[in-house]
Amino acid sequence: MSVEDPFAAQAAALRQFDEAILSARTQLEEYVAAWIADLTSARASQPQEIDDSITARLAEAEGRLDHLRDALRDGPAALGARVQSSEAARTVALRDLRRTVEEHEEAGRVLAAANVELRGQIADRERLETERRGADQDLQEIQARFENAFASAPIGMALVDMEGRWLQVNDALCRITGHTRAALKATTLPAITFPDDIDCDADALRDLLAGRVPSYQAEKRYRHAWGHYLWVMLTVSLVRDHRGRPLYVISQVQDISERKEMAARLDFLLDHDFLTGLFNRRRFEQELAREVERASRYGAKGAVLMIDLDNFKDVNDAFGHKAGDDLLKGVAGALRHRVRQTDVLARVGGDEFAALLPETDADQAQIVADGIVRTLRQNVAVLGEQSIRATASVGVALFDGLSAAEVLAFADLSMYEAKQAGRNRVAMYRPSGGHREHVSARLAEAELVRNALEEDRFILYCQPIVDLKRNEVLQYELLLRLRGDEGREPLQPSSFLYVAERFGLIQEIDCWVARQAVALIAEHARAGRKLVLHVNLSGKSIGDPNVAALAEKAIADADIDPACLVFELTETTAIANIEEAKAFAHRLRARGCRFALDDFGAGFGSFYYLKSLPFDYFKIDGDFIRGIVASPMDQLVVGAIVGIAKGMGKKTIAEFVADDETAQLLERSGVDYGQGYHLGRPGPVRDVLPST
Repeated sequence: MSVEDPFAAQAAALRQFDEAILSARTQLEEYVAAWIADLTSARASQPQEIDDSITARLAEAEGRLDHLRDALRDGPAALGARVQSSEAARTVALRDLRRTVEEHEEAGRVLAAANVELRGQIADRERLETERRGADQDLQEIQARFENAFASAPIGMALVDMEGRWLQVNDALCRITGHTRAALKATTLPAITFPDDIDCDADALRDLLAGRVPSYQAEKRYRHAWGHYLWVMLTVSLVRDHRGRPLYVISQVQDISERKEMAARLDFLLDHDFLTGLFNRRRFEQELAREVERASRYGAKGAVLMIDLDNFKDVNDAFGHKAGDDLLKGVAGALRHRVRQTDVLARVGGDEFAALLPETDADQAQIVADGIVRTLRQNVAVLGEQSIRATASVGVALFDGLSAAEVLAFADLSMYEAKQAGRNRVAMYRPSGGHREHVSARLAEAELVRNALEEDRFILYCQPIVDLKRNEVLQYELLLRLRGDEGREPLQPSSFLYVAERFGLIQEIDCWVARQAVALIAEHARAGRKLVLHVNLSGKSIGDPNVAALAEKAIADADIDPACLVFELTETTAIANIEEAKAFAHRLRARGCRFALDDFGAGFGSFYYLKSLPFDYFKIDGDFIRGIVASPMDQLVVGAIVGIAKGMGKKTIAEFVADDETAQLLERSGVDYGQGYHLGRPGPVRDVLPST
């Protein structure tokens, strides 16, 4: 509607009023005229009834009527003139009013727009204020959570300014360092850091300050309040101000001393025997190879001594493994006093030691060997209430242009010659005379093993492994035999495995057994029967990647379930070759094969290595099983092994189960499987395994 619509409506209303007045006047005149006519007629017809007073009042009424008639006649005309005059003025007023209204409307629109904008700004301000209050609350909650997490974190936490001053520390950091909160805040980070470690993370810190990395980690040594140093792992991140300038760093501090100690221990054990602290066979062979090469290049001399304890098995059987371990440590100590600092001493087997003597001729080597035999014979070991003497047989081999493997083999063969000559003595390999004949005999034994491989004269026996709860045979261990001459019993492993290992033939034998095991598993699988077989491996095989590759290929070619193949390593072999054992086990376990740690518990370091070796079964050493019924100590040890195995999700197998009472005790103790003559004797695979 336009701005002049209200005035137009008023004008129309006035015109309608004029018309209504004219119409009313006309009707009134007609009515009055009719009324007067009626009165006149009535007076003429009934004069006697008309009172003079009425006539007087009627005359007065007529006068008033005339006045009313005149008013009605003149009123509209006067009103019309006023209306016409009013309309002209109203037109001018309307024009002015329209202009004013338009100006007011424009101002109103401007004011309305400004009002809308103002309200929007007010709403935005209120929203921002609400958000600010919410952000402040969130920030307070975050700050509270951070402070709570900072204070209660199980690892050390610290805020350190850019000058290395401690701004804030938590209780865990105080526990780690042994310092109080006040003591730390009174010093600086560099003050408690090992001097060589202060700048070890300088490059990483520069990258952090430059914004190239969000955080970094570093290993450092902190000085404990008691004076010693401990290893910590730092995780460092940077806090900046709103302009991006560094304010302080947040350091998370973890005590890794135990892990470092473990790593150092494992590094040590890569080259050392865990029991005696001497070099192990691996390191000894490395040192021998280097020394033989040097001797060959420069014409130097040298010798190797192989030392074997004569009565060690008797000590173990009579007094147990703990006594045997004590004896071995005593022998190692005695040997250290009989060699030079430049010589290399090692424990290369269960009861075997070796000495590498650089720059040594035959006479000097003989003197050292005789001194070792004499020292050990005179050395009295006290085991409980018993005193025993440890004697040794020593074999000596000179370099004499031989390879490292030949020197080691000839020293070993000479040591066996000393044993056969009556023990407690020295035998030296000489390239002529009786020694050559004896060595030739050993070489002939090695040739026998080679021929057995070529002529397929090895045969497999197996022994059941029984589930003690269900009294069911679910697995078998494969055992190797060598077919004898016509009409003779098969040869036991003890008669040929030593020579096979010394002359590098054991890997071929292990591969042959593995191939036969895969073939048997595949044969039973085709018959719809699951067969699980255990295969023993030597230390040399687990260190040979070709053996692992052959096993993988055999499994793939036969398309068997790899879980049906269980490789067994003795604890001594695994620990002496721990890195090779871990690598071999991880590789084949990744293919689905399983592993068993044989003779578990034989060494005091067994539990120490559990986390390092990925095995599925622990075969408890037979020495803990033979007399377990009458020995509370053996029962305690077996119970501990079972508890640890179950906690780690492993299965246990008890060897040498000789009677039903032992089997029942083992079952009650939680042992999963049993193996021994009472549960099943070894026999040819075709006689023991279910027929297909």
